[in-house]
Amino acid sequence: MRKIKEVLRLKFENGCSIRQIGKSCGIGRSTAADYIGRAERAGLTWPLPADLDDKAIETLLYPSVKNGSLEKRSMPSMEYLHQELRKKNVTLNLLWYEYKQAKPEGYQYSRFCDLYRGWHKKIDVCLRQEHRAGEKLFIDYAGQTMPIIDRVTGEITQAQIFLAVLGASNYTYAEATPSQELPFWIKSHVHAFEFFGGVPQILVPDNLKSGVTHPCRYEPDINPTYQDLAEHYETAVIPARSRKPKDKAKVETGVLIVERWILAALRNHTFFSIAELNKEISQRLPDLNNRKFQKLDGNRKSLFVKIDQPALQPLPAAAYEYAEWKKVRVNIDYHIEIFRHFYSVPYQLARQQVDVRVTDSTIEVLFKNRRVTSHVRSFIKGEFTTLWEHMPKSHQKHLEWTPSRIINWAGKNGPKTKRLISHILECKPHPEQGFRSCLGIMGLVKRYSPERLEAACYRALMIKGYSYKSVKSILKNGLDQQPLLFEQKETDPRLLNHPNVRGNAYYTGKEACHA
Repeated sequence: MRKIKEVLRLKFENGCSIRQIGKSCGIGRSTAADYIGRAERAGLTWPLPADLDDKAIETLLYPSVKNGSLEKRSMPSMEYLHQELRKKNVTLNLLWYEYKQAKPEGYQYSRFCDLYRGWHKKIDVCLRQEHRAGEKLFIDYAGQTMPIIDRVTGEITQAQIFLAVLGASNYTYAEATPSQELPFWIKSHVHAFEFFGGVPQILVPDNLKSGVTHPCRYEPDINPTYQDLAEHYETAVIPARSRKPKDKAKVETGVLIVERWILAALRNHTFFSIAELNKEISQRLPDLNNRKFQKLDGNRKSLFVKIDQPALQPLPAAAYEYAEWKKVRVNIDYHIEIFRHFYSVPYQLARQQVDVRVTDSTIEVLFKNRRVTSHVRSFIKGEFTTLWEHMPKSHQKHLEWTPSRIINWAGKNGPKTKRLISHILECKPHPEQGFRSCLGIMGLVKRYSPERLEAACYRALMIKGYSYKSVKSILKNGLDQQPLLFEQKETDPRLLNHPNVRGNAYYTGKEACHA
């Protein structure tokens, strides 16, 4: 307004030209001419009346446009537009086109968008993100825990509260788990999908270890078991950025609501098991989801039925079975070790690294993402599960290591080493099952001298310690450098001639009579 007054002063008081006024005020000639034209149409003269303030001058120069036809125009319900925009492929342009089809005299596109965006800014911050129907499920644990008391010992443990919130409808699921460890994390996801009756397109978890092995803003490393769950349900995992709570504002709000309306209401209850706590939570979830919104029509349940539920992907025929993934290297005996049990794989994969999927019932082996074999899981430690088809027809032709080669290699170190290695191979149902122990024993020569290894093998034979661990323990504790007790009795003359040592002849009948 100060610049407009200066333009009017230069024109009406000093009589300056439009060009001079533009240069003096730093504005274009057309702008200066517009100011002067508006003042002339409003009947303003210089000096301006003393009772005119800036607001009054602005009103005279820029009067509001009042058009009766505009006042009669109507807009669709803003809540309706807001809900429709959450649906897949729905845009403001499409909604405006449908609006114009029904009301040709309605607002043009730009005004239509301005009115909606002006209303949208007034909505609570947790609803400002645009969430498509059935697109995202936000997942996290509540900060508050619930105490569980052991009936027998009286020990108190803290139950974790798992939450899952759908982005478009805010429909919320919650349950208690003993911890945030991977098995409970996976099981809670399965329960959440069953609660919703479908699967969203994207899972948005926090960066907890059970979900994200190595957080990264650009390429986070998803836990293999969690990724396996996502593939089973044909969904994707896109973790929230670290230290960016607004990325998962939906579940942050859900945590707050669950803590206020469920956990706080249970503050005076005493629970003796997770099942009891989950029973109470499941009974209170419908009340939470049926609670009316403060600024929108409807509630979480009604929005879920209308928006999210039709857009969710169907559940698979079978629920996901919890599995752990491991990377292991196949030994030269074409066996892999899983929880101290050994399972065979095709012998061609010897020395190769494979992926192993471990469930409660099966061991599945994959090589370069291709399934090569599977076994029924065994919980017997130290035993072997070997399939006949995994063994080569001729070990001499197809395997680099054979029993005879290992025995000959051991013989180069010494006869006692060769004897121990031969005994280990002979004790196994299949010689290949003893390769691992034999190679371990021969590998000790890298840390200890051949002489010490030979002495340790001799001591292991004497004490019947036919294993790698026995030989390693002898060398580690330096027992190979100490004589055996029975050897001392045979070779130490001082002990044989000692007056307190009578010998076995003392107890014969002849010696007894002489005594």
